[in-house]
Amino acid sequence: MPGMKHERLYLAPVVGVDEAGRGPLAGPVVAAAVILPAKGVPRGIDDSKKLPATERARLCARLTDCAIVGIGIVEAEEIDALNIYWATMKAMTLAVDQVAATLGCAPGHVLVDGNRLPRWGYAATPIVGGDALSRSIAAASIVAKHTRDSIMLRHHDSYPHYDWASNKGYGAPAHRRALAEHGPSPLHRRSFAPVAQTVLPL
Repeated sequence: MPGMKHERLYLAPVVGVDEAGRGPLAGPVVAAAVILPAKGVPRGIDDSKKLPATERARLCARLTDCAIVGIGIVEAEEIDALNIYWATMKAMTLAVDQVAATLGCAPGHVLVDGNRLPRWGYAATPIVGGDALSRSIAAASIVAKHTRDSIMLRHHDSYPHYDWASNKGYGAPAHRRALAEHGPSPLHRRSFAPVAQTVLPL
């Protein structure tokens, strides 16, 4: 389970940051930033990929209640304009900016999952595999993943043939078949090759 070793290395409050949704063909990229409380941290925080959806939902609700949380969302149209890398960096910046606004000042340090940092003015450290090493980053991964999945579930009824309730916008076979048959929706990332190569129906 992720610990607090990395958080203890830096000036408090320390923010953990992670994103969800770099790879899908549709929907936004979502980043979350989380400062865990000194006491009352929910049990079971882990890399979101290791948790079932029901547990992510439970933990996200608990974290929203007890932690300082910021969320950054960049939609498909802006992903196409910026490219997915810079869209992810923007989502992370938006999330940390929300936390800073809640604090009324910049956080002491930011821990970011991965090997790159946004171009921002915050003191920060990237940690490869951070969602498995840092509890704050793992918490952020849970919030980001649950938030993004919830967005895709809300859109499922508007575009049911893509089966986003199941695949959340990733390139699953049923999603690709529907894309080939129906063409892209307004939520699709048209700069992504499988979408760009789709022949629109006449």
